[in-house]
Amino acid sequence: MIQIQEKKIVEAAEKGMDEFLKLFTDAYLEVLGGDITADNMDRLNGYQHTLLALRFFTEEINVGGFVQLIQNGYGGYIFNNPVAKALRLMGAKGLSKILYKGKEIYDAHSEELEKDATEEEFMAMYEKFEQFDELEEKFFYIEEEEIAIIAHYVDENLEDFAEVLKEH
Repeated sequence: MIQIQEKKIVEAAEKGMDEFLKLFTDAYLEVLGGDITADNMDRLNGYQHTLLALRFFTEEINVGGFVQLIQNGYGGYIFNNPVAKALRLMGAKGLSKILYKGKEIYDAHSEELEKDATEEEFMAMYEKFEQFDELEEKFFYIEEEEIAIIAHYVDENLEDFAEVLKEH
């Protein structure tokens, strides 16, 4: 089980919801040795995977959109796992819908989206897969509110995301 000091959780929460969630995902990445692989996936539970997938999703979408997310190898992790369903159950319904729609595009074109690409081919994918643009715009519009919903859920269900170590 991932262990986090209660004091660190309080400090991170005081800095805001992004820092609060990052504290958890940083702890997960530390346990995983920096990245998720088939060999270390079993070290996290479903809740922890959902939070880590959310981090990868938001980081990649904010920098380079769905095309970059998939080209960087996170497509299968996010779309072939119940991330969208888990986020919906946490209350982030808007984000869940975006992921379900993104999965439809991903499923229909995953081979092409995941193939090794030159810089030129990579840039051309943005034009070819313009259907991602609308989803990205929707995400930017709802991101802050949806992240707040997830942070609140984590705060209300800490034991699902880490073992909280209290100071004696």
